Parts: sequence; C-alpha cells; structure tokens
Amino acid sequence: MNTSYAKVRDQLNQKGCGFCLAKWTQVTMHLGVGLTHSCHHPVQHKIPLAELKRNPSALHNTRYKKLKRKEMLEGERPSECNYCWNIEDNSNSFSDRTFKSAEPWSLDQMEKIKASNWRDNYNPRYVEVSFSNTCNLKCAYCGPQYSSKWVEEIEKHGEYKTSTEFNSIKLLKERDEMPLKKTEHNPYVEAFWEWWPELYPDLHTFRITGGEPLLSPDTFKVLEYIQENWEQNPRLSLAINTNLSVPDKLIKRLLDIGEDLVNNNKIRELIIFTSVEAIGRQAEYTRFGLNYDKFWENIDQICTRIPKVTVNIMAAFNALSVFTYGELIDKVLEMKGKHDNGKRYWTTAVQLDTAYIRWPPHLSVKILEPEHKELILEAATKALHYGSNKMTSKVYGFTDVEIQKIKRVYDFAIAKDDFDIEKYRKDFAIFVEENDKRKGTNFYEVFPELKEFYDKYKS
Repeated sequence: MNTSYAKVRDQLNQKGCGFCLAKWTQVTMHLGVGLTHSCHHPVQHKIPLAELKRNPSALHNTRYKKLKRKEMLEGERPSECNYCWNIEDNSNSFSDRTFKSAEPWSLDQMEKIKASNWRDNYNPRYVEVSFSNTCNLKCAYCGPQYSSKWVEEIEKHGEYKTSTEFNSIKLLKERDEMPLKKTEHNPYVEAFWEWWPELYPDLHTFRITGGEPLLSPDTFKVLEYIQENWEQNPRLSLAINTNLSVPDKLIKRLLDIGEDLVNNNKIRELIIFTSVEAIGRQAEYTRFGLNYDKFWENIDQICTRIPKVTVNIMAAFNALSVFTYGELIDKVLEMKGKHDNGKRYWTTAVQLDTAYIRWPPHLSVKILEPEHKELILEAATKALHYGSNKMTSKVYGFTDVEIQKIKRVYDFAIAKDDFDIEKYRKDFAIFVEENDKRKGTNFYEVFPELKEFYDKYKS
C-alpha cells in the first residue's frame, strides 16, 4: 500500500468517511449548456440562473453542490459519489476521493476546508471550462452537447435510429441540456467573466475544453488576460484542448501567445491536449473533418516553436481504432524521438493517453470479435517493446503508465459483464449505414477488416 496515499485517506476519514476535497477544489463548467460538477464522476447538474444573478461563483458554488459538501462535512457519503464508494466498499484500492484530495491543487487546502462552513463560497484550484459547443468536427463518438456540427446534422436528418436514439436533440431538450447558439445571449459566460478576476489569482490549473476552444473568442480573451496579468499568478498550469484542425491563422495565434507565456515565464507550464485514435483514412473517418497529415504537422510545429510544451494525445479508443493503433504507436514514438528534450524519457514533449470509450455503446471495443480484441494486446506489447527498458541507445520511449492504459483497454474489451453485445452490434450496423449516407463516406473502403462483421449485422 502506498503510505502517502494511505496518510491522505486517514486525514480525510478523520473528518468523515465521505469527505473529499475535490467537491471544493475542482470543477468542470460547461458554459454553453449551463452545467457543472465536482469532480468529473458525479452527473452534471444545471446551474440555476437565479443563483447566478446573485453570485457569479455559483458556476461552481451552487446550492446543490453546497448541500453535498454539507453531507461530507457531517460524515455522510453523497450518493452522487458512488463511483468512489463502489471502489472503497469492494476492494482495498484507493478511490479517486483519495487521489484527487492528494493532488497539489487540493492537499494544501485540507485544514482550511475542514474548518469551513458548508454555506461558504469557495474558489476552486483546478478549473476546466468549456465556453461553447462550437466545433468544426463530427467525431463518431461525440454529440450535439460538444459539437455544433453535430447539432446541424441532427437538426437536418434527425437522431440515429439506434436503440439508444444516438445523438437525439429531443432527449437533450427534455433534460434541459441543449447548447445555446453562438448568436444567443449566454448568462453563464457573462457570469464567468464577472468572476474571473477574483478566480484567476487562486488557480493552480486552468484548462479550456470545448467544442473546439480555438474557435471561441473567449479562449483568446483568457489567454490575452493571462499575458497582461500574469504577475498575479506566475505559477499557473495552463492547458488547452484542441483538435488541431482549425485554420492556420488560429494555430499561429495560439503559438504566438504560447511562446510569450512559456519563454517569459508567465506560466508554470503549457499543456496542449489533442486527440487521435487511428491513422490515415481510418482516423479521418472516425474524426470526421480531420486532416490527418495536417494534424501531425501542427504537433510538429508546436513542439518546435515551444520546446517546453507538453502535447498530450488523448486517444478515445473505440471499435474503429484496433486495426491501426499499432501504427499510431509507431507515429507517436517517432514524434517522441524528434522532440526528445534531452531529459529522461517521461519528460518528452509528446505523450499518449489511451482511454476506452463506454458511450456510445455501439462503438465500444466490446462489440468486436475476439480476434479483433487481440489486436489491442498486440498494440500494448509493441508499446512495451518501445518502453524505456528496451530503448538502450535512446532516452525516450513509452512509460509504464502509457503502456498500462493500452492494456487496460484490452481488459475492458474481454471483461464479462451485462453488456448487450448483440443489441449494440446491430446498433453499430445501423450507425455505419446511416453515417455513410449522411456524410458520403464509404465504410467498406476505409475498414475492409470489418466488411464481414458489418455485413452480418447489417443484414
């Protein structure tokens, strides 16, 4: 057992078995929809406009969330946090309650939060914000909440006729989760800018997500604010998500500001999060609108102009990833080598973060045949071969964490559970047929490996 994590867990339990600092210190805010949650495991909840009018920090400090904090301070376990309770009650493993509370943006707040009143407003230290769903891609596993392009398609053609009514706008409207349009007044963004001058000095980490952040004027407004006011928080860790498929002028604008922030020590670090989970045409099919070659050119340009940057490739591993993931590993290794910063391998500029998708279920790796799933294990084995212990003449490679995350996809793929494989295989065929019709793509040409599989369930 890791003694440092055990110590943190003991400190938390002194206050209560449900006590978790992340309910105060971390927040994700989807301002285009008006949703918030802390941490990322509980279901997002709506930010009441009446609360926001009185208190712009209600983007994080909603009454709903304060009542959950009250439960924690009084030794109870909020039901919305059952992700952690399931782990703690059924294993000896540490849950994210401990991991998140042990983070540098949480741990030093322990005593302050223990002594706080549940009614208090609290400025979070780790903030993720999405200003809108404006996006130029239609990734196969994404949807209207996060992509305006998906909104356009669904409004024109309707949802997909899968068992889950994939990407149904009707369901979003019923849940009051329909994104605001660019032309509409957004009270959530307005409240953010009212709160921001107070929030910024207290931040440890600030991450801008989307949609596509580089298509949002608010993203560059934030970056320019940091450029001008950096002395209020020179130790900020700044992260930006981007699909790297936007016009060159926006990439240049990001690079110009990024160079200034990093080279003049106006921030502690800059991390660019991007995504790809296959190569070539298969990547472009999955992430519709992606220019695959341009994607890598932009990574190369970023790492060349800002050598201290970290580019984290978040691979949303899905059923369409298995056939070229091994080649993607080769490409990532190539970029690691090209931009090796001369230190130990785990500080190379380019990193691979593999995570399996669970939604939509018709694109989960669980739908595949056993021989397809074995390709995941082959990819993990390849990454292991490229690991630091095998790279005797080089200092870069894949870390144990990078390797294990690929292996974890295989474990998920073969795990026995209540996943309705036949139902979701049929949904997969429904999705592919309709997807080709709407986008003018040709699944047979791009994925010949799945022709027999697709035909079986299409018929």
